[in-house]
Amino acid sequence: MMKRENRIPVKTKSGTIPVSARLRKINATQFFGVLATDDNGQPYTSLIAFALTADLNKVIFATPKGTRKYKNILQSKHVSLLLDNRSSARKNLMETEAITIIGTARLVRRGKTWQELAAIFLNKHPELEEFIQSRTTALILLVATRCIHVGRFQTVTVWDCAQEYSLTVQDRKGSPLALNTVD
Repeated sequence: MMKRENRIPVKTKSGTIPVSARLRKINATQFFGVLATDDNGQPYTSLIAFALTADLNKVIFATPKGTRKYKNILQSKHVSLLLDNRSSARKNLMETEAITIIGTARLVRRGKTWQELAAIFLNKHPELEEFIQSRTTALILLVATRCIHVGRFQTVTVWDCAQEYSLTVQDRKGSPLALNTVD
């Protein structure tokens, strides 16, 4: 018989885990996530390499400009990203956790901000330097509005990032950017 604490729960319950701490751990131990974009009203998922910014409410990733994922982001900036530790916790389902990051994707134009974000990304993924530097690669910044953590199989904690942090992306003069790009 299974120990009580290892039983798979049959009901979902609200959690109180600090989602930012779990994001920090997943960023340190996991290298890939599953990005969901809108493909003409249908979900489209892609495996991506990612890196979180220090404030934990932005995700940096890159994609070739010729991909469906890139075209989908140009059409709709609303995306979600699933990060999880399933490969690390394969033998114990109760230790598996996932975080869905919901937000908006913005293209980052080459310049100072691009260099800063690329440096964060390359610190985690140095093997992708040539890929990042290619003119055919787009650097994308996902600005999170909500993070949903699921752990212990059905314990759900929601972190509304937009309420905790100001997520306005600004240009160099401090004005909010209304476009789907970051300078």
